[in-house]
Amino acid sequence: MFRFICMILGYGIGCLQSAYLVGRFAGHVDLRQYGSGNLGTTNALRVLGKKAGAITFVCDILKSVLGFLLCKMIFQQIPLAGLYGCVGVILGHDFPFYLNFKGGKGIACMIGLVLCLSITTWYLPAFAFGIGIICIVATRYVSLGSMCFAVMIPIVLYKTAFPLEGVVITICLTALALYQHRANIVRLLSGNENKLGVKKVEKNV
Repeated sequence: MFRFICMILGYGIGCLQSAYLVGRFAGHVDLRQYGSGNLGTTNALRVLGKKAGAITFVCDILKSVLGFLLCKMIFQQIPLAGLYGCVGVILGHDFPFYLNFKGGKGIACMIGLVLCLSITTWYLPAFAFGIGIICIVATRYVSLGSMCFAVMIPIVLYKTAFPLEGVVITICLTALALYQHRANIVRLLSGNENKLGVKKVEKNV
């Protein structure tokens, strides 16, 4: 039962779509209709600029932190409560009901999850962030770095004493992240993916 409650609480928090709200209040635009159409940090950065991108990024991270801490506070004796809260946050972020279930890709929320887990597994962010950043710096493809970051999470946790159930959950989250990046994967393979620093603001029609 705690799993369901945590995921519902997390979903409600995740539905607070940072990119959509920033676009509406700061730029008076619906980011679903501009750039890549994705409600995430990268699209906010390209369409609205660095400040909007930074606000979106931080807010999405904080959503996971809030979901994690809230569920840990409610279910203090259950080690995986915070993780399930973050699962709900990511689902709410990716599939917000009031935006026709069209949200972001969940990477910033996964960063928040990693930061929370780093309390007991300090080397998780070191490896996950390190691989992701290296990929972005080397290729300038944010999507590639994001996917590499996501893939590293269950791998690192598997190598530790982290509960097997938790590892399986992170594998599912990684699979979801890769699915959300399916269009990016196609563009990467075809050589048409946008690189970091290239600003695209075309309106989707």
